[in-house]
Amino acid sequence: MSKIRILWADDEIEMLKPHIMYLTEKGYEVDAVNNGSEAVEMADENSYDIVFLDEQMPGMSGIEALELIKKSRPGLPVVMITKSEEESIMEDAIGSNIADYLIKPVKPSQILLSLKRNLENKKLAGEKATMNYQQKFREIGMKLSDRLDAGEWVEVYKELVRYELDLEKSDDQGIIEVLTMQKNEANAAFCKFYEKNYKNWLHHKDQDSPTMSHTLVHDKVFPLLGQGKKVFLLLIDNLRYDQWKIIQPLIEQYFRVQNDDIFYSILPTTTQYARNALFAGMMPNEIRKHYKQYWTDEHEEGTKNQFEEELLNELLKRYGKHVKTGYNKILNLQAGRKLYENISNIMSNDFNIIVYNFVDMLSHARTEMEIIRELADDEPAYRSLMLSWFEHSSLFDIIKYLAEKDVTLLITTDHGSIKVNNPVKIVGDKAVNTNLRYKYGKSLAYNNKEVFEMANPEEYFLPKLNISARWAFTRGTDFFAYPNNYNYYVNYYKNTFQHGGISMEEVLIPFITLNAK
Repeated sequence: MSKIRILWADDEIEMLKPHIMYLTEKGYEVDAVNNGSEAVEMADENSYDIVFLDEQMPGMSGIEALELIKKSRPGLPVVMITKSEEESIMEDAIGSNIADYLIKPVKPSQILLSLKRNLENKKLAGEKATMNYQQKFREIGMKLSDRLDAGEWVEVYKELVRYELDLEKSDDQGIIEVLTMQKNEANAAFCKFYEKNYKNWLHHKDQDSPTMSHTLVHDKVFPLLGQGKKVFLLLIDNLRYDQWKIIQPLIEQYFRVQNDDIFYSILPTTTQYARNALFAGMMPNEIRKHYKQYWTDEHEEGTKNQFEEELLNELLKRYGKHVKTGYNKILNLQAGRKLYENISNIMSNDFNIIVYNFVDMLSHARTEMEIIRELADDEPAYRSLMLSWFEHSSLFDIIKYLAEKDVTLLITTDHGSIKVNNPVKIVGDKAVNTNLRYKYGKSLAYNNKEVFEMANPEEYFLPKLNISARWAFTRGTDFFAYPNNYNYYVNYYKNTFQHGGISMEEVLIPFITLNAK
């Protein structure tokens, strides 16, 4: 491996020879100059890994040299060294995108720390993440063998997500595979827990029942209404908790996170069921019975969630919440821009709901478009693509605008998604729905051990359109595949992101409360 090359510019460079000798002994190669002009020339003509630049030099100043170096080598890290602690000088340097800032007199150890921070940061962070997870691996494994309650499962999932994101910095594929195996083990245990308790939660037989899709607005949103602040509920379709964590640093530039919560989705974990339940404050079969005009069955033509605003208004009316409410659904780029341009028009509402449908479109596009599959080949790439979109989206523009208005911002979703890779065979007639994670019909055939079956769906507040109709849900990374044309079907859908079934990624939903800074 070639030596790291350093360019050091300081008009008192002779006095820094002990520092340079120290770095040379540590294996670094240092070129030293005593003025800004020569530093710019050397940076143009040579390939350096980092530059140390004195801010106060006669002739061309460090700030001027910095601007010229960045113009020709924008990716080259520059560390500014100065005697002055004046705020204006610091702001000039930071505004010019410096990598670090040191105050004279500097010690060799400070220089070494700056080098490691800027040149070996990813490696050190990866090593630290690997060590942290190795220490926690056994503890998490012990937890998985315990009888965890709903709240404890949330904490386990948060912990696994944290290590998953941390280990993106690691080049150790072995430890990443270990985490993947442990996450699969956790999902298997979580599915058993969810299936065992789900019916009791729905029938309110468990004192520890978690907040779920149909109780979310009542439990988490209603207490915030009428408190003097306008409330914005931002529902980003198909937003997983790990995706929230990667956009969190961007949002925290403008908002403080008051609560980082997770609630439980109902089944199926799809928009038609989970989101309608969220806005109606009712389970799907209750909506179908009480608001037939707002419900479309699986086999019927038409959009399955076109009455969210009406269902929400009915929910507010039932609980006597007399608040001025606005509802906007964003399905494409143009609609997002239009809402941002006209957002002042909805600021008089006490309660605004914005449904933003990008992440869900991204997951579907990844299934159907080869170029998106290549761009989002694995989980880190999928998260990165989502982050890149968010950073340049009208959604982020809307969030930044709201930060100036002192509102309470709530960010949530209706369901998550999971990358599927294990086919489970199922047989059904033409009337069976097309979702890969759950099936509904009267002539389903499958291995009972491979699915979560609802022989009597009405016990789970799901429609039963005829006497022999059943529901079947996949678990973990499974997906349904028909025996006909089996290999083609499996190859097409394997390693795609799907939702509708049972997994931590689909069921454990972020609900974030933020206040403007």
